[in-house]
Amino acid sequence: MTYSHEVENMCPVRQGVNHGAAPIPEEAKWVQVKEVKDVSGFTHGIGWCAPQQGACKLSLNVKEGIIQEALVETIGCSGMTHSAAMASEILPGRTVLEALNTDLVCDAINTAMRELFLQIVYGRSQSAFSEDGLVIGAGLEDLGKGNRSQVGTMYGTLAKGPRYLEMAEGYVTDIALDEDDEIIGYKFINFGRMMDFIKAGDDANTAFEKAQGQYGRVADAARLIDPRKD
Repeated sequence: MTYSHEVENMCPVRQGVNHGAAPIPEEAKWVQVKEVKDVSGFTHGIGWCAPQQGACKLSLNVKEGIIQEALVETIGCSGMTHSAAMASEILPGRTVLEALNTDLVCDAINTAMRELFLQIVYGRSQSAFSEDGLVIGAGLEDLGKGNRSQVGTMYGTLAKGPRYLEMAEGYVTDIALDEDDEIIGYKFINFGRMMDFIKAGDDANTAFEKAQGQYGRVADAARLIDPRKD
């Protein structure tokens, strides 16, 4: 250790107050985090790229500093999906510190990792008060049926009004309008369920029919419109 001349000439003064790190909640325990292996928890981070064109939701399940499970969800950028594929291979098995300093290819995923790191090392994890934390596999619970991300896609203009394109239930096929042309419901197709039906042996048309649903007062609609064409 090299000291400056000024420090060398100082007299020593004892540090009287040294209580260590403030304890943070981790999996129903209060932990003084001193090393990476002291960090455990399940939580999420949201990131965005430099041009703010795309976004990432990153979910990690960390046990004793090691990432055991990673869920990478992206939207808004086609290239980001390929970066997410790489990140799903890169992250498991690394410590949270390694992951913070790992090139995850995409700005949005890197930013999500940073935001997640801040939450988990300050005890703001989703599992902070869950005894023994969440099981490995809990990340899949964030997905909808058929293990598909829950995505909402809406579009609107002043001239023509709103269009519902994708809801949590699935791909919107029709919007139900009343006599005043206000939205009162919608019909949808759940692609996750449709693919499950096909994999179970149904033909495509049968699966398509079985995976359809509706929400709201569709039966009372004055007319139905296709939000992508009408």
